[in-house]
Amino acid sequence: MRFIPTRFHGILDYVVGLLFIAAPWLFNFSDVSAATWVMVAAGILILLQTIFTDFEVGLIHKIPMQTHLMVDFGLGVILALSPWMFNFADRVYMPHLIGGVFAILASLTTHRRPSEAYSRRHATQDTIH
Repeated sequence: MRFIPTRFHGILDYVVGLLFIAAPWLFNFSDVSAATWVMVAAGILILLQTIFTDFEVGLIHKIPMQTHLMVDFGLGVILALSPWMFNFADRVYMPHLIGGVFAILASLTTHRRPSEAYSRRHATQDTIH
């Protein structure tokens, strides 16, 4: 069941991307190198992907929304499993697990296509250029 509008998903992506980048210092695990870099890399990937996605809040409209959602799903799986994959679960795992599950759920509940209004406006702009 997909009920999250793509516009809301995109705004949330910008917030979550920044939160992931800041998480090691906000949640006091910056002394765990692998945990820090996994979370920071995930945040950077989320921000870059959002900037390049073809939807209401994207800036460079290159990545289709369906591709964006598939990457979100894959990133969520990797992020959720990363404490055990990279052997830092004994020090920290909850931010990665929660962030990963969140990304998975967001990918499964967001509409696959941007709004009709965006699609019409974007199609009109494409024909003008």
